[in-house]
Amino acid sequence: MTEVARERRGPLWTLLRRWPTAVALAAAALIWSGGMEDLADTVSGLGEAVLLLPLEYLILDRIGRRGASWPVVGAMVAVVVAVDLLDAVPLSGVVVAMALVLLVWGAVGGTPNGRGSFRLQAAGMLGFGAIALVALAVDPDVGRYLVAAGWLLHGAWDAVHLKLDKVVSRSYAEACGVVDVAVGAMLLFLP
Repeated sequence: MTEVARERRGPLWTLLRRWPTAVALAAAALIWSGGMEDLADTVSGLGEAVLLLPLEYLILDRIGRRGASWPVVGAMVAVVVAVDLLDAVPLSGVVVAMALVLLVWGAVGGTPNGRGSFRLQAAGMLGFGAIALVALAVDPDVGRYLVAAGWLLHGAWDAVHLKLDKVVSRSYAEACGVVDVAVGAMLLFLP
């Protein structure tokens, strides 16, 4: 399609192309609507979510299907809801167990994207996991800033993957990056 034809599509087309950003802003609004009345609960909930962010990248690297980004998100949401409803184990424990299985599986069996990609995703899981677990273990006033750093750094992680067009779908990388930066900013700037 020529540049002139693209320009004729107008602003509505531009908005439709940015649907991942719209979805992300709606998700961020839902998260914001929860507020920060109880700092400890906010740090705990959003800290556990930091563990989920790199887990999806690790899952998608392991299965080697970027097109599965959104279905994997749906499956992860279903797992989070089930764990919450069962209230038998903390979500962080489930995520850590899943990450360990994927890390060992990827290290032993390799991944469709190659060893280099697996090492990068494994490092991301370990780094973001460390930030989240430390944030959950310290005072909520300090944890708030660690969780915010985790969300903001994952926004940068998404931007790199969007630019490189690797591991996750472009639409997911865009949406995740917008949510990550919005949540990180909320944690930093809201009282």
